[in-house]
Amino acid sequence: MSIEEKVESIKEDLDFFEDELQKYEYIIDLGKKLEPLEDEYKTPSNIVHGCTSQVWLVCEERDGKLYFKGTSDAIIVKGLIYIILEIFSGLEKQTLKEVDMDIVYELGLSEVITPNRQSGVIGMIKKIKEYANS
Repeated sequence: MSIEEKVESIKEDLDFFEDELQKYEYIIDLGKKLEPLEDEYKTPSNIVHGCTSQVWLVCEERDGKLYFKGTSDAIIVKGLIYIILEIFSGLEKQTLKEVDMDIVYELGLSEVITPNRQSGVIGMIKKIKEYANS
């Protein structure tokens, strides 16, 4: 599934809910599905900059593809991490290098999360691009 198809699928899931509160609760529920991140990965090198809360994102390369794990100390952000990982984990480095930051706006999250949280999502994508470029 392409990035665009994954984004469209998540957008459809969010559009199912009629109001912002329902969408917000859905994002929080998604965060509960995140695998726990071991404390050993909660290091300064894995911190995502641009987030209001603390966010850690780690990367593992297997067979030319990058796989991500992450967590946050904020419940809504855990849901946003889940969405980002659903979109970007398991893709090839070259695909990730070419990701457009506008993807955040295509998800339609602006009506649900604050501008600071949107900056955090952009920070996560930047961190993923850093991993892809290394």
